[in-house]
Amino acid sequence: MSPSAFYGGSHKQLIDLLKENIDGCSVFTLPAKKWHWRARTAALYFSQTIPACPSYRVLFSSSVLNLCELVALRPDLAHLKKVLYFHENQLVYPVRKDQDRDFQYGYNQVLSCLVSDVVVFNSSFNMDSFLSSIPSFMKKIPDHRPKDLDRLIRPKCVVLSYPVQFTDVSREHDKNPELFFKTLLRLKERRLDFHLSVLGETFTDVPEVFASSRLLLDSHILNWGFLPSKEDYLRVLCEADVVVSTANHEFFGVAMLEAVHCGCFPLCPKSLVYPEIFPAQYLYSTPEQLCKLLQGLCRRPDVARRHTIKVDTSSYSWAALKPRFQDLLLDECP
Repeated sequence: MSPSAFYGGSHKQLIDLLKENIDGCSVFTLPAKKWHWRARTAALYFSQTIPACPSYRVLFSSSVLNLCELVALRPDLAHLKKVLYFHENQLVYPVRKDQDRDFQYGYNQVLSCLVSDVVVFNSSFNMDSFLSSIPSFMKKIPDHRPKDLDRLIRPKCVVLSYPVQFTDVSREHDKNPELFFKTLLRLKERRLDFHLSVLGETFTDVPEVFASSRLLLDSHILNWGFLPSKEDYLRVLCEADVVVSTANHEFFGVAMLEAVHCGCFPLCPKSLVYPEIFPAQYLYSTPEQLCKLLQGLCRRPDVARRHTIKVDTSSYSWAALKPRFQDLLLDECP
C-alpha cells in the first residue's frame, strides 16, 4: 500500500512503476500542488481516506508524508512494514536564506524515520547529508533536546537509486541558472560557436536571469522551455553534444543521466551527488574550469561526439533495480 502525498514528477513515476510491477499494490494520491501544505496535512487526509484492509502488508511512502502522524491516527497501519523513501531531505535542501528554513519539515522527516522499519535514500549523498545534519539540526530546539537520533536511524538506512525514466525535467533556484548563463555569455563574448537548448517546465516563480539571458543568447538558441512530448524531449537530447549542470544542490540528478543515456557529454560540479555517479573526467571544481572545458568543446566538438561516456546508465534503469525494489516490498523486516 502506497500513499503519495505529492503525486507528480519523480514521485509519480516511482509510484506508477511500483503499481505496474508489484502485485497487489494499492495507491492513494494527492495532486502535486502546494507542497508545503501536503507535508503538513497529508497524513490527516490519508487517515480518513485509506480504507481498512486486512490484506495490507507493507506501507511505502515518500518522506513528504508525515508517517508518524499517519500511523498514530491509524493504528491498524502501524503493524505494517513501513518503508520510507527519500527523494530529497529537508535538513539540507537549499533555501534562499537559512532563516527561511521551516524547522517543521525536517523535523517531520526525522520523526518519520523513527517510526519506519526501513529508510531508503536515492543516493549516498542524500543519506549521508541527512544523517550528519541531524545533530546540528536538533540544536535549533531551545532546550530539552533529543539526543543520538542519527544513531537510532542509521541502522535502518539503505541506498537504492531512483529508477531513471525519460521524462520532462523541472529547474528550480537550486540549479544555479546564474552560473550557467554567465558561462555561456562568456563563450559568446569570445565569439565561440555553440547552440543552446534550455529544457524544463515553466513555473510562476522563474528567476529573472532566464528572461534576460534568453534575449542575450537569442542567436544561439535552438530550444527553450517545456517540450510537450517525451519524444520531442528525447530528440533534443539525442541531437545535443554536451549537457551541463551548475546545480547548487542535487540529491540524484535524473536529468543528467537522461542526457547521458542519449549520448551527451556531461559536465557536473565536483560535489553533491555527482562524484557518486560520474567519473572525475566529467567533473569541474570552479566556474573558471567549467568555462575552460566548454571553450575547448566549442572549438573541438568532435571530442564530445566521438567520446564513449564512461557511465553505465543501464544500472539506474527500472530493469536493473526492479529486483531490489521487490525485495524491499516483501513483508519481511530486515
